[in-house]
Amino acid sequence: MDQIIDAAMRPVADVATAIVFASVPVLGAEVPLIVAWLVAGSVFFTVYLGFVNIRGFAHALRVVSGRYRKPGDPGEISQFRALATAVSGTVGIGNMAGVAVAISVGGPGATFWMIVAGLLGMSTKFAECTLGVFYRRQHEDGSVSGGPMVYLERGLAGRWPRLGRALGIFYAASMVVGCIGIGNMFQSNQAVANIAAAVQVDWLANNEWLLGLALAVLVGVVVIGGIKSIASTTSKLVPAMAILYVAMALMVLVLNAERVPAAFVAIWNGAFAPQGVAGGALGVLIVGFRRAVFSNEAGLGSAAIAHATAQTPKPVSEGYVALLEPFIDTVVICTLTALVIVTTVYEPSLLGSEVSGIELTVRAFSSTMPWSPPLLALAGLLFAYSTMIAWAYYGLKAFTHLAGEGRGRDLGFKLAYCVFVVVGASVNLGALIDLSDALIFLVAIPNLLGLYLLAPVVKRELRQYSATD
Repeated sequence: MDQIIDAAMRPVADVATAIVFASVPVLGAEVPLIVAWLVAGSVFFTVYLGFVNIRGFAHALRVVSGRYRKPGDPGEISQFRALATAVSGTVGIGNMAGVAVAISVGGPGATFWMIVAGLLGMSTKFAECTLGVFYRRQHEDGSVSGGPMVYLERGLAGRWPRLGRALGIFYAASMVVGCIGIGNMFQSNQAVANIAAAVQVDWLANNEWLLGLALAVLVGVVVIGGIKSIASTTSKLVPAMAILYVAMALMVLVLNAERVPAAFVAIWNGAFAPQGVAGGALGVLIVGFRRAVFSNEAGLGSAAIAHATAQTPKPVSEGYVALLEPFIDTVVICTLTALVIVTTVYEPSLLGSEVSGIELTVRAFSSTMPWSPPLLALAGLLFAYSTMIAWAYYGLKAFTHLAGEGRGRDLGFKLAYCVFVVVGASVNLGALIDLSDALIFLVAIPNLLGLYLLAPVVKRELRQYSATD
C-alpha cells in the first residue's frame, strides 16, 4: 500500500518540490529562490522597522515576563503561553538533525550564517505576529482566530479584496496539507524511529503502529482541549525539553572546554574562507541561511496563528514577544548543537558525506557522554511531540478558515489529526512528506507578499506603541 500511495503522489510531489525549491547559480553556488525570498524579507523588515530585533530585545523580555499584563485583556492565553506554543512548533527534530546536515554540507562556517539569519528572522516574526493580533477575529464564545489567512483577507480587503481572499484561501489550504505531513506524520515517524533505535527491541521495531497509537493518544488528550489545553502543556513542556537539551549540550562543551575556542575560530574562518566547499563563501552562507529559515520558520507565518490568541490589547506587544522565537530556536538551540558537533566529531572529511543528520548529532554527544543516546531519544520525542500539538492548532485554524467554525468540524479535524499520527508512525512517508514540505514553504510567497503590502500598518502601530510605552 505504501508503494501504491507513493507512486500515485510522486509526480505531484516532484513538481511541487521542483517549483518551490528551484535555484539559480550565482558565483558558483546554487541559490534556492525560496531561501532568497525569505532572507530578503527578514533583511527588509530589520531595516524598515529600525532594527527592532536588536533594540527591542530587552523590552521583549519584560513583556513576556507578564509585567504589563492586566486582568481582562482580550485574548485566550497569556503572552508567555503563546510564545511557548509557537516555540514548540519550531523546535523539533530539525534542531538535532538539520544542523548536523548543514555542517556536513557547509562546514563549521555555516553556523555563523545560521546565527545571522536567526537574528534577521526576529524582525519578520515581529511583523507577522503584530499583524496576527491586529487583524484577529474574536468569536462570541471568546475564542480567537488569527494568522496569515486572516490578516491577508482582512488586511487587504480595503484595496485588494479578491487578492486578499485568494491568498488567504491558498495559505489555509496549504497549511492543512502541510500540517498533516511535516507537522504530524513526519514528527511521528521520526519519534518512533528514535525510540525503536534507543531501546533496540525487535518487537517494537516491527510494530511501530503501537508506538504511534500511544503517541496519538497523548496528542489527542491535549489537542482536543483546544488552545488553552495546548498552551498549558507547552508552557511546561517547552522549558523542560529546552533545559534538558541545553544542559546536555553545555555539559559536552564543558567537558571539551579546551576545544571551544578553536571551534569559534573554525566557525568564523569557515564563514568567510571555507576550504573545499562548493560555491565558496557564498555556498556556506546559503547553507547556513537555509538551515536557519527552515528551522525558525520566520516568513512562513505559522507562529502568528498561535500569537494571535495572546491576551493583549496592543498588537505590537505580541510582536515583541514573537521576536524571541528565532533567538531561542536558532541562535541558542541550533548554535549549541553546532558547537557540540564541531568540538567533538567534526572533521573536514565529513563534507559531502552521507552520514544522516540525527546519526551525526547522536555520535557527537555520545563521543563525550556514552550514556547520552537514551536522553537524546527522550529529547527528540519531546521535540516531536511538542511540534505535533502546536501544528494541530495551526492546521485546525487553517481548516476552519476554509470550512467554517463549529464544534463538529473542530472535533472531526482533531480526531483525523490523531489518526494520521498512527499512520505516520508505521508507513513509508515518501512523496507525502515531499509534497507537504513544498507546500509549507510555498506559503512564504503569499505571506511575505501580504507582509510587504501591510508593512505600513506594522510601522504605524510600532510608532504609536513606542510613543505611549
